[in-house]
Amino acid sequence: MTNFPKSLFVASLMIAGMNMANAQEKTKPEQTEFYTPVPPVVTTKEATLTAPSDAVILFDGKDLSKWVMTNDRTQPAAWTVANNVFTINKKSGNIETKQAFNNYQLHIEWQVPANIQGKGQGRGNSGLFLASIGKGDDGYELQILDSYKNDTYTNGQAASIYKQLVPLANPTRKPGEWQAYDIIWTAPTFNADQSVKTPARVTVLFNGVLVQNNAELKGPTQYIGDPAYRKAHGPSPIKLQSHGDPSLPLSFRNIWVREL
Repeated sequence: MTNFPKSLFVASLMIAGMNMANAQEKTKPEQTEFYTPVPPVVTTKEATLTAPSDAVILFDGKDLSKWVMTNDRTQPAAWTVANNVFTINKKSGNIETKQAFNNYQLHIEWQVPANIQGKGQGRGNSGLFLASIGKGDDGYELQILDSYKNDTYTNGQAASIYKQLVPLANPTRKPGEWQAYDIIWTAPTFNADQSVKTPARVTVLFNGVLVQNNAELKGPTQYIGDPAYRKAHGPSPIKLQSHGDPSLPLSFRNIWVREL
């Protein structure tokens, strides 16, 4: 077997990385947007779910002491807490949990303002990153959006795994009503050489309706280009997105997690 010079090996890796970056730059966002099939609309009644005794309470209605700023984890979460809920501060950026998690069950409730304006992705946009693996919007995003009579690409509507998995149904309630996600997250695992051993999987109930059924993720979410597992990681924080769209900010309440 012929030995491959180390310098040539490194150079080939650099060229491959540059080619991948160039391909991503040439790809347009709309090339990864799906519009069919359209998930059927399902109606549900508003309800809340009490945390079980073994849950870690991530928000108890009082403060954001379990959260920090994503871009500077030394800074406390700068979103607004009032009347037992907290609301996105769009000027401050994303927030994420102080604690890192691997596999878990998560409950979270969110609300789009009743007087929300805009359309498509510019209407009540946020995101729940099931594992935050870097600053900004790096990670695995479960989309949060007002999808009540609001058309957009189906792999970008509420309860989609953004730009990957279309939800099985659309049980979004009217703006002003509380929505709930109940999630079972199975984190990806990696081999010693950082290749994927087992991909991430997720089950999601949206307002009590199954919308992702032990679905397999292709990698962290991508706004442009195709998702892929490009780097190994371990247990990660849970992140909430402060999206840059101009619509009014969303609010959250009753967040708890059970490690599995």
